Amino acid sequence: ARFHGNPRSGRWELVGPRPPLAAMFADGTAPGADVQSLWRSARSARCEAKSCQTGRISTAETAVQSHTSRDAGVQTDQSKDAVQDFQQEVQVDYTSLLSFLQRVEDAVIKELNKNWKSRAFDGFEVNWTDQNETVLCLHTLSYPEAQDQNLQVTSVSWNATGSVVACSYGRLDGGDWSTEKSYVCTWNLDRRGLNPQRPDLVVDVPSSVMCLAFHPSQPSLIAGGLFGGELVVWDTSRTEDPVIWRTGMTDDTHTDPVYQVNWLPDAKHRNRARLLSVSTDGKILVWREERDGWLALAEGFAMVAQQIPRSTQLKKFAWGEAAVGVTSLSFSHFDPRVFVVGVEGGYSLKCSTAAETLALHRAGSSVPLRAPAELAFSPHGGPVYSVSCSPFHRQVLNLFLSCGTDGQVHLHSMLQTQPLVSLQLSKKYLFCVRWSPVRPLVFAAASGEGNCNKCFCFVGDVHLFDFGKSSQKPAVSIKQAAGERPVYCLEFNIKQTRLLAAGDATGTVKVWQLSSDFTEQGPREMTRLEQLASEITD
Repeated sequence: ARFHGNPRSGRWELVGPRPPLAAMFADGTAPGADVQSLWRSARSARCEAKSCQTGRISTAETAVQSHTSRDAGVQTDQSKDAVQDFQQEVQVDYTSLLSFLQRVEDAVIKELNKNWKSRAFDGFEVNWTDQNETVLCLHTLSYPEAQDQNLQVTSVSWNATGSVVACSYGRLDGGDWSTEKSYVCTWNLDRRGLNPQRPDLVVDVPSSVMCLAFHPSQPSLIAGGLFGGELVVWDTSRTEDPVIWRTGMTDDTHTDPVYQVNWLPDAKHRNRARLLSVSTDGKILVWREERDGWLALAEGFAMVAQQIPRSTQLKKFAWGEAAVGVTSLSFSHFDPRVFVVGVEGGYSLKCSTAAETLALHRAGSSVPLRAPAELAFSPHGGPVYSVSCSPFHRQVLNLFLSCGTDGQVHLHSMLQTQPLVSLQLSKKYLFCVRWSPVRPLVFAAASGEGNCNKCFCFVGDVHLFDFGKSSQKPAVSIKQAAGERPVYCLEFNIKQTRLLAAGDATGTVKVWQLSSDFTEQGPREMTRLEQLASEITD
């Protein structure tokens, strides 16, 4: 076979017979080819190795030491003549001294007796603490979980040592909140590492807590009144189950929210205390401890409109047989039988635990309820939310303060129906008023917002008054809550008298450190308060 080229097609064609397929293809091997890299050899030929070293640095060491040392001292020599002169100077002529004392004895005794009978410094106590010129906010306390539920601080209380403050969470802005979960929280302000947003103790309560009161001598016991009318006592030293006493829901239990609770001494048992509760159902109840953690009704009172003493100057009261809702109570500091209550009808009433007249239309109670009202005072323009008896005045005056929804504070004497002083603090409600425990002329009031008129202008939610400076406007007004959110409660610290705690609608408790002007009592303050009351009365 052979190949023949075709010029037309440009291809070769096989001419003759084709060879077999095996003869066309056969296996074969070829030797490998090595190609040497000229790039690497050319580059290595151009590389050079070089080094550089600085010259040697010369060093030298030198030491200096003194060869000799010398000590020198100077001392004056004692003079025998100087000692003799000094001894001669301190010699006392006892005969002349005795003669002098005998001559002035009568005059000195006369002046001492005069000073002993003087009342110029009555009530004055020396204060050795540092002076503070302004009112400062020391702590801003809150419980975030309660704030997330939009709960409000309904009450604050200091324990017996003055180091622990407690607050209750609930609602005071209306509505049926009896089934809403709430809390009781405590903070120890003397504790190291205090966390303002993490209380030392949190007690979960199935109903809104409307009021609180620490035991006057046992720092771990605290009582609270609930929206449903029940009373509960907690022991804060027990973290597992702090509830130790409760009233339960019986025929004796309040049928309306409990707005105040007080501890009372037990005349029969010195080591025990009784609890007093007030409610808008018109009842004032006194409870005693029972076995198995229950509180039993010991005695009680009921406010019925028909049994409130009438006055020719009081014409607005709806006299009848309806219950009069009680919102607040304060005992006299001089007569344990006398107390003042504020009621929803706008009146403050003087009452007595010694009353014997039975209350009308109060069936169903396990003990007879009595009618305690003795005198009705001139009313506010709306419900009275707080009353506070003065701890300083003499018994003849019996002064007390009241405040209510008309934005006014009334200074009253228990001897007359008309107020001695009437102060317009706010265009909105006043929720709480408290007399200072250390200054007879000072009190504090809590409001929803400030007031401004032509005579004076101030803003704030906590107002501090000093009658020694003015009887018409506050000495200091402190803005506590944002916007117009009201302050619902405040309490002075009896042990640490510079501290004032206030709780507001934002769920916050602020602890204020008062300036020295509000904590240091001046001379004759009680006398000045008596003179103020006498001048106004005359």
